[in-house]
Amino acid sequence: MKREASIGVFDSGVGGLSILRALRAELPHEHFVYLADNGHAPYGERGDGYVIARSRAIVQHLRSQHHIKALVVACNTATAAAIHLLRAEHPGFALIGVEPALKSSVSLSQTGHVGVIGTQGTLSSAKFLALRDSLAGQVRFTIQPCAGLAHAIETDNATEKVALCARYIRAMGRFGHEPGDMDTLVLGCTHYTFASDAITAHLPPGVHLVETGQPVARQTRSVLAQAHLLRPDHASPPQVQLFSTGACELLHNAAWHWLGLSEPASPLHC
Repeated sequence: MKREASIGVFDSGVGGLSILRALRAELPHEHFVYLADNGHAPYGERGDGYVIARSRAIVQHLRSQHHIKALVVACNTATAAAIHLLRAEHPGFALIGVEPALKSSVSLSQTGHVGVIGTQGTLSSAKFLALRDSLAGQVRFTIQPCAGLAHAIETDNATEKVALCARYIRAMGRFGHEPGDMDTLVLGCTHYTFASDAITAHLPPGVHLVETGQPVARQTRSVLAQAHLLRPDHASPPQVQLFSTGACELLHNAAWHWLGLSEPASPLHC
């Protein structure tokens, strides 16, 4: 039965687990298949052609081998580079992307000044720039690419992660609650959720951190409901399968730490 099929989720690595965590909270009865493409990461510092090729290969694999009923592209860079092509190539298939939560930040900011951190690939994409420009006049955005931060989180390099967070937050300017200060910070990469402690250590109390997990989870529920694809509440216990194209230990450890999942990830090459 189509409703019993799994929801696919993929990212360049472990960062998309932050989206999976929100999806499981919003859709507790659903099966999930998570693919970390860490054998080909980082996406954010690669060209669009590379990211598009990987995204196409992963979608094809998850559809043909796992027969997923929907796919969440849990990567800002892959969404920006490829989701319009994926939707054209898979008509009628439910594809949900992610984007930095700029719209949410507008309503949160009291000073009218919002910071945004992300990968170079995301922040220089036409999709992101169009989103930013659509909100022009409502708030002022300060944009900071964070080269190397996603990789430090992916490889669990705590020393580098802390140092990079300190460097990039300092480079952005003044955070606070006075006129002109940035009082809101958008985490424009799914990996950055797992560095929130290192980020907030360099922010004044009360600065809002805006993530993408909950809005994406709500959108996924809405898409599935409209397509009559929600799994019944009384169905068998939900399952989560984890796959990696690279080091399975990284994915397993991250899933155990952030999601409480102890099942080992299985190697996958596509």
